[in-house]
Amino acid sequence: MKRRVTLLIDAFINLILAILLLLFSPGLADFLGVPSAQINFYPNILGAVFLGITIALIIEAYRKPTDNSRVGLGLLGTIYINLCGGFVLLLWLVFGNLHLPLMGNLFLWTLDVILLLISSIELVNILKKD
Repeated sequence: MKRRVTLLIDAFINLILAILLLLFSPGLADFLGVPSAQINFYPNILGAVFLGITIALIIEAYRKPTDNSRVGLGLLGTIYINLCGGFVLLLWLVFGNLHLPLMGNLFLWTLDVILLLISSIELVNILKKD
């Protein structure tokens, strides 16, 4: 898979996460079957971080290799973000005793598999380049 396509797929995943977190509400948490927060402050801030990552990925996807003035988030940075997030989510799912309904388990396990899978694809891409 080409670098640009990989970065754009990752940007799309981060955009979905950003939207979900920016629109976070107890009702959305109930619908998704995930633990709710007392206030929306932290989920919204995390959503803004994901939105920033999305923008950086799009900038990097369309940056010409010779253009060093507008560097976005590089492929290696994306790999680190996804591996960290995926690994921590995996730890929560395996050891966190979250007692989630089926929908919550499906949503979070799917999200985790996607994060770890896209990280693996990106790692293969960066290793092929070297």
